[in-house]
Amino acid sequence: MPASHASVSRSRHARALPRKAGASSALRYGRLVAMGVVALVILVAGVWGSWGCAQHVMLSKGREQGTMTVSRCEGTVCWGPYEPVSAGSTARQRVSIEHSVAVRTGETYSVVVKPGSSDVVRTGPAGLLHAWVPLGGALLLSSVVVAGGLRMRRSAWVLGGAGLALITAAWVAL
Repeated sequence: MPASHASVSRSRHARALPRKAGASSALRYGRLVAMGVVALVILVAGVWGSWGCAQHVMLSKGREQGTMTVSRCEGTVCWGPYEPVSAGSTARQRVSIEHSVAVRTGETYSVVVKPGSSDVVRTGPAGLLHAWVPLGGALLLSSVVVAGGLRMRRSAWVLGGAGLALITAAWVAL
C-alpha cells in the first residue's frame, strides 16, 4: 500500500471517531435526561397523590375537627357518626372515611372534615404518615429508575431508604 493511500485511510478513521464519540455522548445525555424526567414525574405524582389528604391533616387549623366512630364499612368507604371537638364544628350523623388498613369498624379516630363535604381524614401522626404513603411508594419506585437509568446508586439508596422509612413508619403508627 502506498504511503499516501495509508495516510488518507488513517485520516478518514480519525475524522470518523469524533463523530461516533459525539453520537455516543448525545445518546448518553439523552438517556440521562429521559430517566431524570421519568424519576421526576414519578416523584411529582407521589406528592400529588399524597397532597389530597395531607393538606387537610397538615393545614387543619381553622377546619372542623372532631372524632369519628366507625360503624360500618363497605367496599372502599367507611361511615359513622361525627362528634365535634373544635369551636364552630357541628355534629353529624354520618361522615365517610376511606377504608384502609388505618380504619377498623368500632374504633374511634380523631379526624378533620374536608371543607364542603361530609368526608373526613384522620389526623395526628398516624393520619399524617398514612396521607404520605403514596409519596413513599413513589420514592421506592424512583429509586429503581435512579439506580438503573441514571446509574446514581448512592442517591437511589437514599431515595429507597426514605421511601421504606416512610412506609414502615406509617405501618407502625397505625
